[in-house]
Amino acid sequence: MKAVKYLFALWVGVLVYVSFSVIFGAKGFSAYNQLEKERQKQESNIENLKLVNRELEDTRNTLLYDKDTLTVYAREQGYASQSEKFIRIVGLPGNLKTRTFTGDIVSAMEPQYTSDRIIRIIAFCMGITIFFCMAIFDVLKFLRERS
Repeated sequence: MKAVKYLFALWVGVLVYVSFSVIFGAKGFSAYNQLEKERQKQESNIENLKLVNRELEDTRNTLLYDKDTLTVYAREQGYASQSEKFIRIVGLPGNLKTRTFTGDIVSAMEPQYTSDRIIRIIAFCMGITIFFCMAIFDVLKFLRERS
């Protein structure tokens, strides 16, 4: 019967290991929630990039097929036709306009988790602690019965 009691310490160690792995491990709930948030952030970024892509494609099409738009855009960039003459005043800030926004860089982050080695150490320490507590309790019980 005493040996079964000490197997309880082993069972506690295994239970602690499994619990910590399921919650804090590399494939646990905590890492899963972090990856889910990352997925949502990436999907949102993809939607924003699709909007930017549509705007850039519209701008490209208007520049390719509409001469007036191309002329306005060229003037905004500081170009002129051969029949026009520019007077540049040095020292004044430029009047170049940026018409497009190309999106943000969103890099994926690795999920934060507790390594398997740390979880094993915690589980082992819990099992050893329970084992020693039971052993001390048995020794104290033996000493009490002896006196």
